[in-house]
Amino acid sequence: MRFASFLTLVLLAFAAPAAAQLSVDVTDDSGSASLKIAVPALPTSQSVSTPAGTTDELGVKIAQVIADDLRNSGLFAPTGPEGTRTIAMTEVMAPNYPSWGGYEALVQGFVRSAGGESDITVGCYLYDIALTTELDRKGYVVAPRDWRRAAHKCADAIYARLSGESPFFDSRIAYIAESGSKERRVKRLAIMDSDGANHRFITNGQAIALSPRFSPDYGSLLYVSYVQDRVRIFVYDIGTGKQRLVTESTNPTFAPRWSPDGRSILFSMAIAGNTDIYRVPAGGGVPVRLTSSPGIDVGGSYSPDGSKIVFESDRSGSQQIYVMNADGSGQQRISHGGGRYATPEWSPRGDLIAFTKMAGDFNIAVMTPDGGNERVLTRGWQDEAPTWSPNGRVLQFFRTSQGSSGVAQVWQVDLTGVNERRIPTPLSGSDPAWGPLLP
Repeated sequence: MRFASFLTLVLLAFAAPAAAQLSVDVTDDSGSASLKIAVPALPTSQSVSTPAGTTDELGVKIAQVIADDLRNSGLFAPTGPEGTRTIAMTEVMAPNYPSWGGYEALVQGFVRSAGGESDITVGCYLYDIALTTELDRKGYVVAPRDWRRAAHKCADAIYARLSGESPFFDSRIAYIAESGSKERRVKRLAIMDSDGANHRFITNGQAIALSPRFSPDYGSLLYVSYVQDRVRIFVYDIGTGKQRLVTESTNPTFAPRWSPDGRSILFSMAIAGNTDIYRVPAGGGVPVRLTSSPGIDVGGSYSPDGSKIVFESDRSGSQQIYVMNADGSGQQRISHGGGRYATPEWSPRGDLIAFTKMAGDFNIAVMTPDGGNERVLTRGWQDEAPTWSPNGRVLQFFRTSQGSSGVAQVWQVDLTGVNERRIPTPLSGSDPAWGPLLP
């Protein structure tokens, strides 16, 4: 099943009034999530059974996911359904504002269904309690199994309205699930929701999988597979479960990346001790070499408009970050701080480049595309391989623990460097890749 068919927007009875000044600052690094939001369970006009539970049960679960999303953004202090009173259907569009003292915002809504396999309708309303004003309303029709998507969409609408930023909750992560000893690690391709739910393994672990990346249209996954002495780059179709070969070699091949239009794939390949960046059509074909300097050129992440590529190279004697035009011309170094630089990734907003900063420990950092305003966001022992949220305001990465186990886990941090948390995965996890917002 393709993601594009999962969700349908419902226009509710009337437009939400404009007004209200309630907002949060996504650049505030004080560490205080001061905006208090109440998220009671979403009531239902009639409790009916669906494959995902009764509509009463779904009302609780959807509210909890909304509260969790808002809390995990680091910007809000929500209280979910377990900590709030139960509301009636009559209150959904006519809040009892005096009863919500101590909160600044209120999220209410409803769940409706004809039961059985019928779709469910989820309504979501945001209110400013001090001004007794409705700020926003959204509605979604989904299959019962996709109730979490409706919850993420509601949270996205609230986040966008209160922060003024684009949303990111209704998205997915691809990563490498790791198991086994450090010497005999099994590495499988896996995908999950942005909060770690709906986890699914894509490969069985018989071949090593590395470096996943979602296609711009979310329909496919790009990854590297090692089988015996062959290195292959595959595109896996998420809807059909089929995969096709893009290129293969006996030479070390790694770090594939999509172009923004999905027509080309960048990758790095080592030949006779020299590693360069190549471009190949997404449908396969003859690779074109873009770099030729002596040394190791790795990576390749396009700017959002596809005109530039950021990559790492040791041509100066140590790993540093360079930028070039999409055709390989105009190569120039942009990193000039102390230490080494690796795994650069261009923000989807185009305003920043994230990378791994190696100066003793490995940490996640960002800089502007001209190499200025460098900021270190994490202070772990070995944090590496950042990947951007769809709105360019949050980064996921993997953190490896010290010691003989070398366990890796997926973590997340926002641009303030304050709001950091681990993303739950059933096994160890590395090399995350954040996809765009789901269609």
